Amino acid sequence: MNLPTSIDATAELLKSTGYIAGRDLATVIYLALKLGRPLFLEGEAGVGKTEIAKVLAQSLGRKLIRLQCYEGLDVHSAVYEWNYAAQMIEIRLAEAEGQVDRERLSGSIFAEKFLIRRPLLQALDSEGGRAPVLLIDELDRTDEAFEAYLLEVLSDYQITIPEFGVIAAKTAPIVIITSNRTREVHDALKRRCLYHWVGYPDAVRELAIIKTRRPNAADALAREVVAFVQALRKGDIYKAPGVAETLDWVTALHELDCVSLDPQMVNDTLGVLLKYQDDIARMEGSGAKRILDQVKDEIRHMQKT
Repeated sequence: MNLPTSIDATAELLKSTGYIAGRDLATVIYLALKLGRPLFLEGEAGVGKTEIAKVLAQSLGRKLIRLQCYEGLDVHSAVYEWNYAAQMIEIRLAEAEGQVDRERLSGSIFAEKFLIRRPLLQALDSEGGRAPVLLIDELDRTDEAFEAYLLEVLSDYQITIPEFGVIAAKTAPIVIITSNRTREVHDALKRRCLYHWVGYPDAVRELAIIKTRRPNAADALAREVVAFVQALRKGDIYKAPGVAETLDWVTALHELDCVSLDPQMVNDTLGVLLKYQDDIARMEGSGAKRILDQVKDEIRHMQKT
């Protein structure tokens, strides 16, 4: 599939694979695709940053290459390494055949057939002229040294291998970088990207997400869940639930044949929605009942009007 030609077409493209995006997000995705710039997405965990790369790959018919970042990530894991076992065999064979020319042997063992391509190097290959979608997920988990290494990749879409040379992309990949903002990412990297903060959706969009992703859930239950989660995010809790947790909660409630929230059901399933014991303890009993009573009153008022 070709790249979308407008903001509306971008929003429809995302919607076709179940991602309900606001116009601001659809705009920055359209510009990133149009300008060929990496897209840097920040936001709380669970708001759908990673999913954007997945739905783009699916909707555009591109290969998704994912680099999951973590503390201590190095070039050998992210970019390339040499197949040392195969190189040693090549050296032994050369010695057995009496080849002792070191320069010739060096050129032989650092050939492309011994190069093991990791995600960043894989992303420079295009299949049939169609560049892949490269997802660099949770960049904030790595260190500044790895960020610095990315500058060449994101600026020129090329990688320099000392023993081999420069490998450049014939067609630039679509690059999505995500961060949960556990630390600040350096400005030098951000300047090479378009930027967008992915926040929690409002009630209307979150309900649309549930209806798209969990169409079997009862309409009344979906509305109550959205109202409860929206109220919960405004409360005094350590980690507000993201869209991923909302969808998990709807799924769990549906599997329990729940058609409407009640205090006991909420208490029994809080572990699906909240991931910290302090938050669960704060909501159990009177806390959940208070929010639920507020939600029921609001829904009854809306139905009357």
